[in-house]
Amino acid sequence: MIQLRRVGPVGFAAVLDIVLGVYAAAMRPPEDQLAGRRAIMRNHATYPDFTCLLAEAPGPPDGPEPAEIVGFAYGFHGAPGQWWHDVVRRALEDLSGAPASEDWFGDALEIAEVHVLPGHQSRGVGRRMLHEICAGRRERTAVLSTHDAPTAARHLYRDVGFEDLMTRFTFPGGYEDYVIAGARLPLAGAAPA
Repeated sequence: MIQLRRVGPVGFAAVLDIVLGVYAAAMRPPEDQLAGRRAIMRNHATYPDFTCLLAEAPGPPDGPEPAEIVGFAYGFHGAPGQWWHDVVRRALEDLSGAPASEDWFGDALEIAEVHVLPGHQSRGVGRRMLHEICAGRRERTAVLSTHDAPTAARHLYRDVGFEDLMTRFTFPGGYEDYVIAGARLPLAGAAPA
């Protein structure tokens, strides 16, 4: 049974190379992007109210092997001065006006990463992590970005209450289309057991 374990910035730093491996297996980015992603993840751990969930498969009961990290999710309180927050909030303000931008980003949990190793996907691990990362948060909304395509991740986000705030969004310097999505907290539906 996959167990979820919450860690803060120090615990996250201790497993950063492992979670970067999970990210690489799940997302299959070009190898030359991993150093930049590692730096981004390390920086995210310094943001206010950072929290991370590790999804762990237990090691053998009679062996010395530790639990294997098969997934992770993390988020933090979004604030001015954070690159993603500033870029996306400004774009939503341009598209929908200042009140909408303030409503969604004025007090938001920004979910930066949710990834599961391919062999453990489609088993509810991502859903459990998403619910748990949002549980008990004081923010009024949760926001995230995901590829603008009919992926399993996009289906999951919609299923738990995320709505599209912007579609076909391209980040500065990028070329891929993303969806910026938001949900009211607490998330819809109960977390799976």
